[in-house]
Amino acid sequence: MTAGQNRIPVNLDYAASTPMRAEALLAQREYDDSELAGVNPNSLHSLGRKAAARLEVARREIARSFGARVRPSEIILTNGGTEANQLALLGLAEGARQRDRKRDRVIVSAIEHDSILDNLPLLRAAGFTVDLVQPCRAGYIEPAALSDLLGDDVALVSIMVANNETGVVQPIRELAAAAHTVGALFHTDAIQGYLHIPLDVTELGVDAMTVAAHKIGGPVASGALYLKNRTPLRPRIFGGGQEAGRRAGTQDLRTQLAFAAAARTLAPHVAQERATLQTLSNKLYATLTAHPRIHATMGDYAQADRLPGMVSIYVDGMDSEELIVKLDAAGFEVSAGSACSSGSMDPSHVLSAMGIGREQALGALRISFDDRVDPADLDDFAQTLLSIVGTA
Repeated sequence: MTAGQNRIPVNLDYAASTPMRAEALLAQREYDDSELAGVNPNSLHSLGRKAAARLEVARREIARSFGARVRPSEIILTNGGTEANQLALLGLAEGARQRDRKRDRVIVSAIEHDSILDNLPLLRAAGFTVDLVQPCRAGYIEPAALSDLLGDDVALVSIMVANNETGVVQPIRELAAAAHTVGALFHTDAIQGYLHIPLDVTELGVDAMTVAAHKIGGPVASGALYLKNRTPLRPRIFGGGQEAGRRAGTQDLRTQLAFAAAARTLAPHVAQERATLQTLSNKLYATLTAHPRIHATMGDYAQADRLPGMVSIYVDGMDSEELIVKLDAAGFEVSAGSACSSGSMDPSHVLSAMGIGREQALGALRISFDDRVDPADLDDFAQTLLSIVGTA
């Protein structure tokens, strides 16, 4: 089918947010039709106790998606990934310093999401020194680069599982092990990689990991923080004692049930879907980069460890806004990078940190999809973009 203005828009921006899955929508409808709709799970009466029991079922299912050995008590339910990241970054740093006063330094990667980077001024205001570890040209943090910054004054290291703009997967197991050699805590933002690649927090060896439901077909405003047992954490929200005193506020049972339903649906098929989507993304990369003006942001995409449903490119001589507008008119929805910073014409901080020049970075596009994609739509998209670039 030829792309055009009359076609139904094809959403290829799943890295920003995914459409809700049928199982998650069903969980919400069942909740809305039940006697528990609107009931506070912290109330002592019988309906409150029923709601609390349902919440714990959801927590167990979410915990299981982090790894077979994760305890439900190690899961803190939050109002989304941004809140979970702030709780992890600030709460773990403060918790580590309370336990050992000399630990007043935090290390994060230069390619983190803004929900990490925009909290760094708060860390500095609280008396922490913050160091940024830079990626290599291929877009990942090398363990040796992290080790060069480590010392016994480091409270926390925070490095994401997979970058939300390039899809490059980080060597988390090795990075966490390096941090632990000096007694630092290690947090990873897994929001983009969660249930898109196999992840087991026990095998990764991390102390904390954040996820968000809307990246896997669950509802927005629903997330979770895995906190390894006995890991020190200073809460950020007070006033109710929910989540074992670690995150106050009445839990939204409706969204957490939908979150659990999405996680339950995806978890058994992660490896299989990764292989299927990797084949599709490899084909799209090969088709697009055959054009002399289109380049994979990480260089050799075939050798890169990356998320299976994300293609990250830049186009010489064109800017992202122009490309996005033309693709939108043709019926394809993509982004320049992080949806949380859309509208900015500054070059991506991620691509800049990777050593990509300003003009090239301003021509970046991110194409992202999951197991629900129609391969024919990817073919149509590729031909449409090639036509736009070829006639520019």
